[in-house]
Amino acid sequence: MTNNADTPAAASGRFAIGGDLPVHRLGFGAMRLPRGTLQGEVRDPDTGVAVLRRAAELGVDHIDTAWFYRRGGVVANEIIRKALAPYDDDLVIATKVGPLLGDDGMPRYQAKPAELRGLVEDNLNTLGVDRLDLVYLRVGTYETGGEPVADRFAVLAELRREGLIRHLGVSNVDAAQLAEARSIAPVAAVQNAFHVHDRDSTEVLRQCERDGIAFVPFFPLGGGRRPIDPVPLREVMTRHEATAAQVALAWLLAVSPVTLAIPGTGSLAHLEENMAAGRLRLAPEDVAALEG
Repeated sequence: MTNNADTPAAASGRFAIGGDLPVHRLGFGAMRLPRGTLQGEVRDPDTGVAVLRRAAELGVDHIDTAWFYRRGGVVANEIIRKALAPYDDDLVIATKVGPLLGDDGMPRYQAKPAELRGLVEDNLNTLGVDRLDLVYLRVGTYETGGEPVADRFAVLAELRREGLIRHLGVSNVDAAQLAEARSIAPVAAVQNAFHVHDRDSTEVLRQCERDGIAFVPFFPLGGGRRPIDPVPLREVMTRHEATAAQVALAWLLAVSPVTLAIPGTGSLAHLEENMAAGRLRLAPEDVAALEG
């Protein structure tokens, strides 16, 4: 792991997850290592290894993965282990449990409370660690709210007490679900859909901001349900000689001190482009133009 202060990840600043896991605010999401899109073809795992090793050279010390990031026998956690184990002490690996895959390899079902321990143990085994730094309970698919989280989150809280997990998080939740989880155990991070053109989770972000909880947007570049329109970004792109992806990531880092960006890619070229956003500083007028 590169600790050089000149790396683009280091330039993005730092935030301590749970108060004791400091990471650069620009990290890496592993979803696209096994496949380019949710229904895309399986990718060569050796390419994923190369991308991860380059990410480490660029200063990435926060990698976000999930049990369900797998397709056709290619498993994101196994690529991470091959690329980076033995892990540096300052590397934080976060993972998610909750969704189960259907016969088509897509997340179709939610694990019952009794099934969560097995998913956590699989993460431990595939990553090759004795304790997981951060485990999110992922709730549902894209829509938030409308279902209780207490029974499932309580299972993860027990695994934390047993020492298998260091910090807990919740993903794809509304404010009420976040409060429900926090009534059971401390929540160190929230991972919701959020980007410059998808700000539905602003209320949850502000709650995280008030309480020092990391807010880690998934689909930070507009994948999934709501794409980013580059047209409204062009003024800022031109002013900073930056790409749409770089401006979108810089906006996430500017919008709140608790946001952590985790853009994912299976491409070395896209990795370089994304990581360059760590050096991009948006002025207040840039942020106002993007949110206008």
